Amino acid sequence: MNKNYYAVIMAGGVGSRFWPVSTPDNPKQFHDMLGKGKSLIQNTFDRLEKLIPKQNILVATNKRYKNLVLEHLPQINENQVLLEPAMRNTAPCILYSALKIKDQNPDAVMIVAPSDHYIENETEFVKNVETAFKACENEDILMTLGIQPSGPNTGYGYIQFEEGNTAIKKVKNFTEKPDLETAKTFIDQGDYLWNAGIFIWSVKSIIKSFESSLTEMCSLFNKGNEFWNTEKEVTFIEDNYEKSENISIDYGIMESANNVFVLPVDFGWNDLGTWGSLYDKLPKQSNNNAIINAQTLFKDSKNNIVRSQKGKKVIVQGLDNYIIVETEDTLFILPKTAEQEIKQISKEAQEKFNNA
Repeated sequence: MNKNYYAVIMAGGVGSRFWPVSTPDNPKQFHDMLGKGKSLIQNTFDRLEKLIPKQNILVATNKRYKNLVLEHLPQINENQVLLEPAMRNTAPCILYSALKIKDQNPDAVMIVAPSDHYIENETEFVKNVETAFKACENEDILMTLGIQPSGPNTGYGYIQFEEGNTAIKKVKNFTEKPDLETAKTFIDQGDYLWNAGIFIWSVKSIIKSFESSLTEMCSLFNKGNEFWNTEKEVTFIEDNYEKSENISIDYGIMESANNVFVLPVDFGWNDLGTWGSLYDKLPKQSNNNAIINAQTLFKDSKNNIVRSQKGKKVIVQGLDNYIIVETEDTLFILPKTAEQEIKQISKEAQEKFNNA
């Protein structure tokens, strides 16, 4: 394995659209959402470890999830866990991780990947990441992986690329989640990809971009250069992290940089952002019902997703296109067409039941 290869797993999200399984105290990345025996963060770590030495895989998360990270990933040590004391979006976290990695290895190239994505063809994923790593080792570029779209999805951002004969394409621009007509136009044009939020670059290149685009943030974090990978790192972050600008890497760096490239990929990707997207990736039983953990009996019911505690007997009659979720203290039943209301429903449940 290449000692210059590093990874940062982004694991600080709350995953509120997967309530009631995902909660602020125990969000979705720490659950076995697929019913395969491993949590999403464990799957992500295993995938990255096929290419990257395990000691070079860092996890960035909110400080409240430190113990959960170490419980799910006992193969890493505390110095590999970057604890964010405040929510400041992705740019500050990525700068922090890049500076920490550079202190360990100035020649490092790194991938930044979410902890909760589904990837069907992991062999193809590893091959694509290695292609991107090799490009970033040799050139001062910022790279992202662009998913070949299967249709005009309005739930993802889009990346437009310049046509050419090379596998790696120069990025023309990024577009936030479009409306349906715009998404159809993008698909018809053929030069757009879905933005998966997976980034690859050398630590030198990304820090150089921060120095030119987010100078105040860079100045703030550079004050900690003597503390990275020492006992004083945590104290420095506690005292200074919340002072940083609240901005995403997309807005802060990628959309304004002129050295951004994309590798079009197709490895069976899904961001697993909603119960509906999880349903799409699960195997189906008769009448297109998807089941996680439960023992089920369906009567005149189809197109449903059922998730329960392991071994729970669930009988469903007369439901079509529903989400049915049972946890230790909550039963939740909702039409799939209303899943955008889950965030609001979880807030109302919290207010009514105090500790929902």
